[in-house]
Amino acid sequence: QVQLVESGGGLVQAGDSLRVSCAASGRTFSSYGMGWFRQAPGKEREFVAAISWSGEITYYADSVKGRFTISRDNAKNTVYLQMNSLKPEDTAVYYCAADPSGRGSLNQFRYAYWGQGTQVTVSS
Repeated sequence: QVQLVESGGGLVQAGDSLRVSCAASGRTFSSYGMGWFRQAPGKEREFVAAISWSGEITYYADSVKGRFTISRDNAKNTVYLQMNSLKPEDTAVYYCAADPSGRGSLNQFRYAYWGQGTQVTVSS
């Protein structure tokens, strides 16, 4: 089993950068694909980015491609989401999730474990 704890959210202005982190417990973190999802008020949860167990393969939603970067440090059991050029529409609760297949996926139903989320608010 994996427990996930997100951190690093906050209030920023449009155009700013922010990095959110997700720390995982357990010795098998390096075998999981990891993903970031977000949910804005009144909207459904949506895919943001994913990374394979090795870090060699990444996926991004079109809305964040070129602005966000997902990465992982298996030695630290941590996955990161670097967010640049933030926009007000990026405002949401950001969740990390673990995919037991190791591949990472755009499909939230592939993920078995979820964190509690961290709030990111971008003011205009």
